[in-house]
Formats: sequence, C-alpha cells, structure tokens
Amino acid sequence: MTRVLITGFAPFGGQSVNPSWQAARLVAAEPPAGLTVTAAELPCVFGESIDALRAAVRAADPELIVCLGQAGSRPGVTVERVALNIDDARIPDNAGRRPVDEPVVPGGPAAYFSSLPVKACVAALRSAGVPAAVSHTAGTFVCNHVAYGLAHLIATELPHVRGGFVHVPWAPEQVTDGTAPALEPATVARGLGALLLAAATTPAGQDLKVTEGATH
Repeated sequence: MTRVLITGFAPFGGQSVNPSWQAARLVAAEPPAGLTVTAAELPCVFGESIDALRAAVRAADPELIVCLGQAGSRPGVTVERVALNIDDARIPDNAGRRPVDEPVVPGGPAAYFSSLPVKACVAALRSAGVPAAVSHTAGTFVCNHVAYGLAHLIATELPHVRGGFVHVPWAPEQVTDGTAPALEPATVARGLGALLLAAATTPAGQDLKVTEGATH
C-alpha cells in the first residue's frame, strides 16, 4: 500500500466552497486500490499554508503528496510542471496578506520542477474521461506558494517522497452566470484517483515521452 497525502484549500475570495478540498475529501473517502489516502485542508494564507502542509506530512508520513488548488478560469484539471520562488499577490489572502515580489523561501532556488510524472498524470486523467493538461505556471498566489513550499520540502528534507501540485476548475455551484467552465468535484475526484495511481506506479525519474508543450 502506498501512503498518499492529498491536500486542498479552504474557500477564499468570498466563495463558500473550494473544489480542491471537495475533491480531496472524495478521493480520501474512496481511495484507489493499493493506496491509502489521507486528506488535509490548508488555509489560503501565505506562510500558514506551508506550516499546515508540514504538519499534515508529519501526521501522514506519506510516500506521495499531491496538493490541489482552485483555478477557476481553466476548463480542465491541470498538472503543474514548475513552481517559482515568488509571492506576488494580485488579491489578499484570507488573512489580508498581499506580498509583492517576495520569495517563498529566501535564498531558495528560483524554481523547482514537479517530481510527479506530469505527462503520465495527464494521460491518466484523460483516460478517466476528465479534461486535463500540463500547466507551465501555477500563478504567484497561495497555490504557487504551496507548490514551491512542497517542492522545497521534498528537495531538502524528504528525498524519498515524490509530489507536486494540481489545479482543478470551479465546481458548478460556483458559476453563477453559466458561462465559465466547471467540473463536478466527483468527476475531478475520479480523475485524481487515476492520477494518483499513475504517479504511484510510474518509476521515479520516468514519464511519458509525449508533447505537452505550449507556444505561449
């Protein structure tokens, strides 16, 4: 059994739900065969979110970590390829913090690549009938903050662990005008189960040799 930690965020920006946490709970409630999955909710707050992630890692002792966040403008689940050492908040977090051009980790590397097999994860999502893509930016808000914090934790303290960050679209209940893309959290959770299996069974350092690049 592979021990997995999956995290989602608390609601932010005036929303009553966060689909990342909705999906994380669903996956943990019905984990894929061969995996034990623990879910943890992170606050949408700079600094505190990484502290909460550390606490969840201590409690779960995972071999695989997947952190989820909300990306409401995206039509599908997106597996992040890189995390940047920068906090540059266009809006305040849930504690009113709004850092500008500050490092996530002072003195840390400029960026980290995900240690997930990002292309195999995308292929698994699509095979489960869930729209998906590789993303080359996690933004500069709390999602990227956690993505970088996780990668730095793995690089400096948990070399035996693999992990990365995944964005999910809005849930239908969050879309009031009927025009923005949305996915049911249950659909997202089904895809995430396939993603976790792909991540757990793909040998470290290997991935599918297919294009998932972008021109802009």
